[in-house]
Amino acid sequence: MPRIAVIADIHHGAHLGTKRGDAALGLLAEFARFVAEARPDLVIDLGDRISDVDAEADRALQAEVARAFRAVPAPVHHLDGNHDLAHLDAAANAAILGRERGSETLDLGAWRLALWRAHARIEQGPEGRGFRLGDTDLAWLAETARGADRPLLVASHVPVSDAGMTGNHYFERNPRLAGYPEAPEARAALAGARVPVVCLAGHVHWNTVSQVDGIAHLTQQSLTESFTTDGEPAAAWGLLELDDTLRWEVLGRDPFRLELRPQARRWRAPLAPFGTEDPEGIRRR
Repeated sequence: MPRIAVIADIHHGAHLGTKRGDAALGLLAEFARFVAEARPDLVIDLGDRISDVDAEADRALQAEVARAFRAVPAPVHHLDGNHDLAHLDAAANAAILGRERGSETLDLGAWRLALWRAHARIEQGPEGRGFRLGDTDLAWLAETARGADRPLLVASHVPVSDAGMTGNHYFERNPRLAGYPEAPEARAALAGARVPVVCLAGHVHWNTVSQVDGIAHLTQQSLTESFTTDGEPAAAWGLLELDDTLRWEVLGRDPFRLELRPQARRWRAPLAPFGTEDPEGIRRR
């Protein structure tokens, strides 16, 4: 049974707002000890390793995080978040971390892990600041979903569920920065899978689970976030166990536990607006 340790939104750097970046390196040392005891098959870092400043400072901060990860006694697979990419591109992040660029899949026994390194830089556009998901990223996701011959765990920095942000310290009033405007296209790509699919993301700094079209979407709390933990860093990391039943536990000051049995079934399409005819010619009211 594959076991995966998960860490998200480390935000190493200054104490900024509710991000306790000043505690990040100490917590990473504790995480390394946890991995040594739990002995997972691998570790996923969901991105936002730093709180960005400028290119020079970000390079130094990323190097400090990379050194901290060397103490983790398991293979580590890194994704990039928007803070990682604010002043350094994906190639620079990959060079600092000593990893390859681009999305990839790994077979873990009965499951397949898709490390979807989709573009996660916040851009300035005609409608304001926001994410932009490129055609290449969508095509990779669609091909990976269509080709999956076993249950699929898709890891990304930015979630694609479009789940509600009511109560979220950062995103209740900034919903366009919580996900991709192309999230419906990403969910359509995932719907092409004929196997159970689970999506795991960071970015939004809280533990959540939602289901869309029979696909479970999980988000994990930040290592250093404090808006749910009375000003103390959440010290959150997770452990996933993948079998017929997925078991996910988040430890720390903001604990969360979930068991679910992923299904390959997809849901019926939503109805047309009431008072109109749907594609079958049936008038709804």
